[in-house]
Amino acid sequence: MSATDGPVGIDDLLERVRAGLDRVEAREAHAAATAGEALLVDIRYAALRERDGLIPGALVVERNELEWRLDPQGSHRAPEATGHDLRVVVVCNEGYASSLAAVSLRQLGLHRATDLVGGFQAWRTAGLPVSTR
Repeated sequence: MSATDGPVGIDDLLERVRAGLDRVEAREAHAAATAGEALLVDIRYAALRERDGLIPGALVVERNELEWRLDPQGSHRAPEATGHDLRVVVVCNEGYASSLAAVSLRQLGLHRATDLVGGFQAWRTAGLPVSTR
């Protein structure tokens, strides 16, 4: 997309960015995380985490810190940000903000970054583990 393309609405933008992602369903994300093949990253804000709970083992990173914490070359990176080959599955509340966040991580070179279809709500609906702290 170039500056000459003109403005794009959020629905069109989501469609465009999702076309480049290999989005995963909740059970697939759970299996990959359990097998050590993916890092789940929960970007929901604190009030939602407090209300609905946490995905056990997921790295919690507020959305506004995501790029700084996941950039393997960054000075503020999380210890889990081990390299550009890391498979990151971004989790938001319902699977919208996570798509945009995954694309942002891909722009940093995390070429396997993707997101969870339906977000935390799909995880919980699938009956997957949730902790209250």
